[in-house]
Amino acid sequence: MGVDLRELIPEGARREVELSSLKGEVTALDAYNMLYQFLAAIRQPDGTPLMDREGRVTSHLSGLFYRTISLVEEGVRPVYVFDGKPPEMKAREVEERVRRRVEAEEKYRAALEAGLVEEARKYAQATGRLTSDMVSEAKELLEAMGIPWVQAEAEGEAQAAYMTVRGDAYATGSQDYDSLLFGARRLVRNIAITGKRKLPGRDEYVEVKPELIELDKLLKTLAITREQLIAVAIIIGTDYNPGGVKGYGPQKALKHVKAVKDPVKALQAIPKAEWGDVDPVRIYEYFQNPPVNKNYKIEFKDSDPERIKEILVYKHDFNPDRVEKGIERLKKAYKEHLKGKQRKLDTWFR
Repeated sequence: MGVDLRELIPEGARREVELSSLKGEVTALDAYNMLYQFLAAIRQPDGTPLMDREGRVTSHLSGLFYRTISLVEEGVRPVYVFDGKPPEMKAREVEERVRRRVEAEEKYRAALEAGLVEEARKYAQATGRLTSDMVSEAKELLEAMGIPWVQAEAEGEAQAAYMTVRGDAYATGSQDYDSLLFGARRLVRNIAITGKRKLPGRDEYVEVKPELIELDKLLKTLAITREQLIAVAIIIGTDYNPGGVKGYGPQKALKHVKAVKDPVKALQAIPKAEWGDVDPVRIYEYFQNPPVNKNYKIEFKDSDPERIKEILVYKHDFNPDRVEKGIERLKKAYKEHLKGKQRKLDTWFR
């Protein structure tokens, strides 16, 4: 779920943008975040995900293929960043996500049996499971498309943030705000769901546009440092301490941290009993210095049409004509926006 900072982000620090405004810019995308969005959104009216004839879920591959093509057509240079092993501190949140998923599956089946299609779809969107095989296939498809991906040591958002700090990426792309805590210079939200989207439980649609949040502007507007922002987030609640400190909302947490000034002292000023078995300073130090992969390479290559068709058409029963048209779109977009425009290879090694 990530930390919810939206209430603290004023209009001056976030703004709607067009995808075309990212033209020519490398954007480090949180791969797991994107794939889960595809699993949630790409479903039949009753909530059933796309599947091949053997019953294997393919919603994630469909979203990855067509959405990536759309990004490249706008001139975006996407690099997908995959999570590594989560830190031990995240175990509780991982367990909670599993519990919520099981609960959603039970409600989904009950709604289907009752003939409540709209309600069933709502619960189905929370049931997506991303397996290791699905992740491997996603990486294989990206390679076939010529799109680079990076394997993180641990948190993908920490890795993506690190890439912006080094100047190898312009922004991170995710629905979550965590990359800002890890120091990302810019965060682009809604990059996977741009376009018309149906409002839950209503027969209405809204236009969703990418939202750009710039860390420097955010910190300047709030008159705090990134270290203080980390402390605020920990008090509110992160993946490492779900729920945060009881009685503290975003505004109260911000007021507390600004009053104490020193972020570590602000955390320690809250009685230990309020933290339960959580060590807030340990979480703070993790946001400050997360493990990252420093030896990644970013290289855009020509696509391999036969390999793409092998994955999508021959293995997973995708429509051959649609895939062929997608491949042609990708080749055209690559020629217009990517080919001959990438940095010298030695700039991608550090």
